[in-house]
Amino acid sequence: MKKLLAAGVLALGLMNSSCIGTNQAFNGIHDWNQNVSENKWAQEAVHLAFWIVPVYNFALLGDIVIFNSVEFWTGDNPLAD
Repeated sequence: MKKLLAAGVLALGLMNSSCIGTNQAFNGIHDWNQNVSENKWAQEAVHLAFWIVPVYNFALLGDIVIFNSVEFWTGDNPLAD
């Protein structure tokens, strides 16, 4: 039980690291959604669909695990324009 608790605490520590970046993948998808239609209800439908079908989730995961880490270590985000 103690090993499981220690593993959980370590996992939370990794998930809450302070490698904050620009979140280019998530912001790019979010910006695209704002331009998908002038109708706010259509934008909301796409927004909800992207959370249900985990588009936003995978974009955030990619940002957190890969792109923000690369940006932290190199100074350049690979998704930057």
